[in-house]
Amino acid sequence: MMRIEFLEAAEFDLAETVAYYNMAQGNLGYEFLDEFKRTLIRIIDFPDAWPTVSKRTRRCQTNRFPYGVIYRSNAEVLLVIAVMHLHSEPEKWKKRIKPG
Repeated sequence: MMRIEFLEAAEFDLAETVAYYNMAQGNLGYEFLDEFKRTLIRIIDFPDAWPTVSKRTRRCQTNRFPYGVIYRSNAEVLLVIAVMHLHSEPEKWKKRIKPG
């Protein structure tokens, strides 16, 4: 089974988004978290199916929310680089990784 790892900034992205949605409307943040988990499962099942955003990095969009999961993967590890809103600072995640 593929191991899932997060950059610290990606963990912050996720926590911040869950908190934002929970403040906006009841348990909407937890619904976002459920959708995020389903997105990770899709990535694990089909790691190369999603569009590339750099040489080794891909983005998989969530189905219900306007967010993308930026990640790198190999046979052993799925590295989550960012959980980003698709309409704000789309290049922000690039500062988190080395080019390539």
